Amino acid sequence: MRLLLDTQALLWWLFDLPQLRASAREAITNPNNQVHVSAVSAIEIATKQAIGKLDAPTDLEQQVADNWFLPLPVTIGHGLAVRDLPLHHRDLFDRLLVAQARCESLTLVTPDRRLSEYDVQVLST
Repeated sequence: MRLLLDTQALLWWLFDLPQLRASAREAITNPNNQVHVSAVSAIEIATKQAIGKLDAPTDLEQQVADNWFLPLPVTIGHGLAVRDLPLHHRDLFDRLLVAQARCESLTLVTPDRRLSEYDVQVLST
């Protein structure tokens, strides 16, 4: 399985928080699965850190590497794919993650049930 962690799932993983369901933990730790972390999550985390709304690792790039996660850049195609999404969700970060998951055929690991309204595979956390 090819997974894309949304920002919340990534933070729950990094902080080893119990909110991350066992099924999501098993999928993330399964060596047969590829786990991707988007630059979108880095932007969201950095933005929220800058305005004082989030306490998160400042060494995110190293944390991603240490966990053997694969970085996923944002492409022009990903950005344009947002245009084709229905407005089920207005958060741009989440919409970009959905677009990436769709474009790259990834399963989005997320606690946000609203994202399952999109035509994208979702693994609930």
